[in-house]
Amino acid sequence: MTRLVGSDETALTRWGRRAITIPGYWIAGALAIATLPISFPLVLLHDALRGNRWSGVRSLLALTHYLVGEALGITASGMLWLAARVAPSRANEWNFRLQCWWASWLYGGTSRLYGLQTRVRGEAAIRDGPLLILMRHASVVDTLLPAVLVSSRTGLQLRYVMKRELLWDPCLDIVGQRLRNAFVRRGQGGSEAEIARVRELARELGPREGVMLFPEGTRFTPRKREQLLARLAESAEPELVERSRALRYVLPPRLGGVLALLEEAPGVDVAFCVHTGFESLRTLNDLWNGALVGRAIDVEFWRVPAASIPAESAARVDWLFAQWERVDAWLEARAADAAIAT
Repeated sequence: MTRLVGSDETALTRWGRRAITIPGYWIAGALAIATLPISFPLVLLHDALRGNRWSGVRSLLALTHYLVGEALGITASGMLWLAARVAPSRANEWNFRLQCWWASWLYGGTSRLYGLQTRVRGEAAIRDGPLLILMRHASVVDTLLPAVLVSSRTGLQLRYVMKRELLWDPCLDIVGQRLRNAFVRRGQGGSEAEIARVRELARELGPREGVMLFPEGTRFTPRKREQLLARLAESAEPELVERSRALRYVLPPRLGGVLALLEEAPGVDVAFCVHTGFESLRTLNDLWNGALVGRAIDVEFWRVPAASIPAESAARVDWLFAQWERVDAWLEARAADAAIAT
């Protein structure tokens, strides 16, 4: 059977991109370190004058930390390629461990630099596989949570559905395509070819494996919510439009990928992950202005047994919306608590 995971690009496209990104990230990392003696005091002065809790310095160091992590990851992936020639049976395990290290490097550095406090509840829900994990999407940083909170802590190897643009990150490109992940074209999430790529991830899931999907398909913003609701009003069933409109803190779930996973793995439990704390971080300017400094990141998981998931497609849609309404209610409660605290 032909594998549809990874990406469907040609070798010429793949290596043409890597000819740009691999040396580009190495050079960027070297320049970031080399220019710190100049950039650091300038940004330090800028922060002192603005009194912005040193967010500029934090951001400069976070960027340097990210670029160094990329350079180290690229180097390690090259070493693993050589090691796999000697012990090919260990290649998957080594690349999985590198993936976990890379995500932990990025999230750990970000947490220390910005003073984040990550609090997790419901960890028992994600200890065992096989498992499908559906997570809300609010920021580029939350994409690291599955590898950091699930894979690194439990050893559960996740297969990710990721947007094609992430291939321009060389670590995700190289290691991500060695493991069983699907890089899908954004805006074509409902196409037959893209759904087939997602469906492939749910096949032959072992007891220490899972599939990770963001049902919203993109990061939540109020503007995206309004745009999506306008499109749904023209094409979706009135009942789904009303239920989608009632969701205030998340985008309505895209049905194609989730239903494909449920159809392909009918006996697999589903875990939901909801989190809060990243909502104010939508642009680099937000990061520069200190939106992330001192944030408390609250994360909660819950698990739904496969036996309680309906078998019929329409009933599954109703079930999915009910779970997503629970996600929205969780976020609404935290928003109310934050308002009271403020």
